[in-house]
Amino acid sequence: MRSRSPAEVKVMASAPASPRLASPPSDAIRAGTTPPDGRNRSHPKRTSLRRRFRRDRTLLLLCVPGILYFAVFFYVPLAGNVIAFQDYQPYLGFQQSPFVGWTNFTALLEEPEFWSAVWNTLEISAVQLFLYFPAPIALALFLNSLISSKVRRLMQTVVYLPHFLSWVVVVGMFQQVFGGAGTVSSYLNEHGVHVGNIMNNPDTFILLLTSQSIWKDAGWGAIIFLAAMASIDNSLYESAAMDGAGRLRRMWHITLPGIRPVLIMLLILRLGDILSVGFEQMLLQRDAVGKEAAEVLDTYVYFHGVVDGDWGMSTAAGLMKGVIGFILIVLANKLAHRLGEQGVYR
Repeated sequence: MRSRSPAEVKVMASAPASPRLASPPSDAIRAGTTPPDGRNRSHPKRTSLRRRFRRDRTLLLLCVPGILYFAVFFYVPLAGNVIAFQDYQPYLGFQQSPFVGWTNFTALLEEPEFWSAVWNTLEISAVQLFLYFPAPIALALFLNSLISSKVRRLMQTVVYLPHFLSWVVVVGMFQQVFGGAGTVSSYLNEHGVHVGNIMNNPDTFILLLTSQSIWKDAGWGAIIFLAAMASIDNSLYESAAMDGAGRLRRMWHITLPGIRPVLIMLLILRLGDILSVGFEQMLLQRDAVGKEAAEVLDTYVYFHGVVDGDWGMSTAAGLMKGVIGFILIVLANKLAHRLGEQGVYR
């Protein structure tokens, strides 16, 4: 066989490949499902709505009780907000009660008691936002740092239990401890420290409310943060420990950033509920500390609507509270998006 010269080899290397040597097109290309560039641009076939209902019928049936609960007790009563624009009379009903437009809102904004209730509500909410809101986070961090699983389960059970007590029981327990003849007051009076009846002191009423909320609901609120901490990868803690990071460093650089989305979401929801500070808790202690210190929007709506029969003005106050809470949620969610967080919704 004759050997080729270097010039012939160079010419053959630079010549284009023969069409017969090229690989034949695949079946997908011949069928037209894959473009010649090799990228698959085909879209999955969408499942029909009937098939999706049939596939997920078990889960949908499980959701029916919850949907009915919110529909009956939350969404259907929204139709009653029409009372805010009427001179509502219970014996006449919605259809026959005269329509007064914005009269109830105008009278509400001109009433000093309403603004006093608004100020008390904002003041209590601000204190609870700075003192109560961090309490479940701190408790969850403490429980998550416990090494023994038995001790952790015991502590979780103990701090969860007060959530299942009614406010009547909680206020009664605080009365037995901090009341005029309570354990703490009696002990301090015996040792020369006169504190009086803490439960009847308007100056310390906000701190008393916050301490009651922390004792009752901090353990229950920590459940969400413990669940968020459980989703953090343990390899991050192991890598940080190998690099010499202590417990506080791991908490600051791993745990807190890991629960930040949940933290921001709950903070946004708390801002939307800032005008609600607990109706039962306030009602049970309103007479003890006085109307000036314990009158909030919830009790204002109750006494003016149910007790005094001024349905239109009380409904206007409740409607304003709901609208302001909705606006706060929307604005806080937009701010979270600007800061790069997911927020409540997108």
